[in-house]
Amino acid sequence: MELTKETCRQTAEELLHFLEESPSSFHAVANIEAMLKEAGFEELREEESWKLAAGGSYYVTRNQSSVIAFKVPAADFTGFQIMASHSDSPSFKIKENPEMEAEGHYIKLNVEKYGGMIISPWFDRPLSIAGRLVTEEDGRLVSRLVNVDKDLVMIPNLAIHMNRQVNDGYKYNPQKDTLPIFGSMEAKGTFMSVMAEAAGIKEENILGHDLFLYNREKGTVWGADEAYISCGRLDDLQCAFASVKGLLAGGNPSCVSVAAVFDNEEVGSGTKQGADSTFLEDTLRRVNRSLGRTEEEYLMALASSFMVSADNAHAVHPNYGEIADPTNRPAINEGIVIKYNANQKYTTDAVSAAMFKAICQKAGVPCQTFTNRSDVAGGSTLGNISNAHVALNTVDIGLPQLAMHSPYETAGVKDTCYLIQAAKTFFDTCLKAEGKGCYQMR
Repeated sequence: MELTKETCRQTAEELLHFLEESPSSFHAVANIEAMLKEAGFEELREEESWKLAAGGSYYVTRNQSSVIAFKVPAADFTGFQIMASHSDSPSFKIKENPEMEAEGHYIKLNVEKYGGMIISPWFDRPLSIAGRLVTEEDGRLVSRLVNVDKDLVMIPNLAIHMNRQVNDGYKYNPQKDTLPIFGSMEAKGTFMSVMAEAAGIKEENILGHDLFLYNREKGTVWGADEAYISCGRLDDLQCAFASVKGLLAGGNPSCVSVAAVFDNEEVGSGTKQGADSTFLEDTLRRVNRSLGRTEEEYLMALASSFMVSADNAHAVHPNYGEIADPTNRPAINEGIVIKYNANQKYTTDAVSAAMFKAICQKAGVPCQTFTNRSDVAGGSTLGNISNAHVALNTVDIGLPQLAMHSPYETAGVKDTCYLIQAAKTFFDTCLKAEGKGCYQMR
């Protein structure tokens, strides 16, 4: 792919469409499934026996919110090339029995925080609700995706006349300040019927729900030179989108190429579908076993495997440059960010950094580095968590962005193209361990 301005703009528009159609982790995975099916990938199910063919392309989902796709080479393989990202983003989750009367005039919804969000940008903008409903249908429990595709709720600010200190800093109480208005008193008792109508099901059949607020504001490409892209859920669907695109375009005859998208990274990954689950290990072991290989061959393959943990990174901020590290200050549209942390919140070490830098050089893609200031605690991601289950060389990377964990984030138009190109090259490459920290890359 030639990285022209027009190509990057077209890719940005494709990403924006993907983001708009992915208001929840369930929708994101459904859209990834559609991309895979269109490319000829065959769906596998965890509850069924797997019969894999050499040269085949497959995917498996868990909880409808995590997906692992992989390509099996035509011949025996030496290792796994894995790119991992996540499908979830910080939001507000709808509680059970959500309707609440307020001041005799309003119906508002009881919600709770999901993940570590910036709260203030959620106010005074149209929001809606998306996620999953579980219904009883002819004696079966059936999961249905739902997206109320209209401006449905809003969280209004308190007027400055009644809170003169709001611009001096305000500590939000999530049980009081962030409950959205659903409607007037005429809307009382209609929440579940609105959800049922949007999903095309009967209200009385709904037995469970996983529903989240999302920002309705459209994504956009902006700036005098159209350098920036802004939308909700760039962290981490920008990386998930790019990794799947790279998988579809790449592949090596000596390696199993794997793109994994996990749910629940924003709340610690400790779920059956998170990076701290058995999902990746279960999948890799089943691939190995289905191709007639032994347990020892599986462990040998892990020694010659490499994982790229792809989760967006912080760009240096134009108004807060003092917050950035003195010497590692990634910028938007300047390339993929390799993330380092001495305490292994990021898994990058000398070996994995060198491997990824070599891949970027081969792809003709720039890369840059990120570390936190030594006096600022940073976040974490899924790489080190996943490594506790599947031990292999791993590098943590991401695309530089501003306003991470806001409902409207900003990143670079060029950077999505950079990661797609690097991901393709990564999947085209095979690693072979030689012992004592030496590896072949071919």
